[in-house]
Amino acid sequence: MTSPVIEQRAEIEAQTANLTLCGLLRATAEAHGDLPAYSDREGDAAWETLTWRQFRDKVLQLAAGLVSLGLQPGDRVALMLPNRIEHVLADQAVVHAGGVPVTFYATLASDQIRYVAADCDVRIAVLDGASELARWEPLRADLPGLDKIIVRDAAAGPHLSWAAFEVLSHEAAASDAAAEVSRRIDAIKPADPVTLLYTSGTTGNPKGVVITHGSVLYECKTAEMSGSTTMGVRWVSYLPLAHIAERMFTLYLAFYSAGHTHFCHNTTDLVRTVGEVKPTAFFGVPRVWEKIQAGIQALLTMEQDEARRAAVAAAMEVGREYVQSCQFGSTTSDELAARFTAADAAVLTPIKGLLGLDQAVNVVSAAAPLPPQVAAFFAGLGMKILDVYGMTETTGAFTTNTPTAFRLGTVGRPVPGIEVKIADDGEILARGPLNTPGYLNLPDQTKVLLDEDGWLHTGDIGTIDADGFVSVVDRKKELIITSGGENISPAAVENALVAIPLVGQALAFGDRRKFVVALLTLDGEVAPAWARARGIEPSSLAELAENPVVLQAVREAVAAANEQLARVQQVKRWRLLPVEWTAESEELTPTFKLKRRIIHNKYADVIDSLYAEMD
Repeated sequence: MTSPVIEQRAEIEAQTANLTLCGLLRATAEAHGDLPAYSDREGDAAWETLTWRQFRDKVLQLAAGLVSLGLQPGDRVALMLPNRIEHVLADQAVVHAGGVPVTFYATLASDQIRYVAADCDVRIAVLDGASELARWEPLRADLPGLDKIIVRDAAAGPHLSWAAFEVLSHEAAASDAAAEVSRRIDAIKPADPVTLLYTSGTTGNPKGVVITHGSVLYECKTAEMSGSTTMGVRWVSYLPLAHIAERMFTLYLAFYSAGHTHFCHNTTDLVRTVGEVKPTAFFGVPRVWEKIQAGIQALLTMEQDEARRAAVAAAMEVGREYVQSCQFGSTTSDELAARFTAADAAVLTPIKGLLGLDQAVNVVSAAAPLPPQVAAFFAGLGMKILDVYGMTETTGAFTTNTPTAFRLGTVGRPVPGIEVKIADDGEILARGPLNTPGYLNLPDQTKVLLDEDGWLHTGDIGTIDADGFVSVVDRKKELIITSGGENISPAAVENALVAIPLVGQALAFGDRRKFVVALLTLDGEVAPAWARARGIEPSSLAELAENPVVLQAVREAVAAANEQLARVQQVKRWRLLPVEWTAESEELTPTFKLKRRIIHNKYADVIDSLYAEMD
């Protein structure tokens, strides 16, 4: 007897059979050709918008240009640009020309670029400007397959500029190259790669993950079924397009839902952009939500009117109560609904309006479990942050909380047609059409990832409750095992520490040691505001990290955090560092996850000193 999950899978696969992303874009352009697709701008200039019809026409034209440059079916093209219109146009031009686009994280150093470009045998590179070109140019001798470099910024160097490439493409579209593009589109099959994404590499070299047209279309269909995407969604694209979640929203789900995407070239402009666009859906990795929370808390800290502060606190308490009542298995009383409606109109919506999120229907978090205190804070604003779970290797989310079925503290239930189970050692396993066919050039690692029965091994430890909601505990390889044999989740400790408003980032350490210690950094936005409110005028974070008032406040907060932890989890010693961790300084991945091995090595002497203090 066939299980309901398998029946769901078969039904979805039947609906997406023989469909490719090229066919999806064609259908969207035909049905919604006059709707806005992508908007971009330079600095403070006005937004410039392409409709869906214009976008597809431009894609086909650029695809002809790539054919005229010698791109062959299956060739890989490197893309190293910010989130902007040229990036998505180039991406889809490569796909429609039969090639495979490979977006490179913009933070990669030359040695990392060399490894990835050689691994996937890049033939053409599309770069943003001088910074990117300076890292690629010295590698030409090591990349014999790299035939052409296209640079968006014409002032960056003597290579083919984007403007010149557009002229070349316009001419090619009037030649035999256009017919060749049509032939190549017709030859693409659902099992063919739609992109190649390299893992950000928290440990070791990054691995090239093959993503297929079929898995992307399956993900789009399940997102529609769960209510996680709606027609005409308004979106702000700002996270790297090398990240599967941003790529799903900015490209694939945008095609599927005829959405309207606005590009934010730099995360420093995110608040302003979101405030102008007022997206109807928003996605952030946990660190982004933590930064937004810190910004709001900084504003609330500066509020001197006690009555207004009390009103905000009371309204947020109602918001938390309301969101908790909306969870799966709970009910919202008419009395609570009325109290929330009043609090939302008077207090909460204006606060969300300051963020530009007052029109956001779906707000999503992924890439790592959202700390419970962060979810609770936004629940206080009446916002249901839907935590989802997935990997590059699963084409994004394979479990999701939905607007109609969510449970705080979990990452939701499996999407339709996907099987999820917990292995004997606690590892989360997944099976279904979302799974990658494997890693490029790494057959042995592919066998570790995908077992003979088709189960994908996530490397995460988790649980599944009686209602099917999945919870992620931590990375399997990152669990701390103390010298006393106790297993500790570093994420549980770190979540308690980053709940301290002054703390920006935290790393817990204790593997093969008697107890846990922690490295802490100050929050670059909250800490200065906190200090000024107490009459301290800091010249730098480094100065604040040594200030006795700050140190005492952190000391008291760590002690309070320890009270929430089991004895074996409690932090015995800690050090407040004089810096912030960033992707540029290499402690974080481009999606703001801790690079534990690098931090361990970089601060080995600090960690050793913390243990020496207890000897």
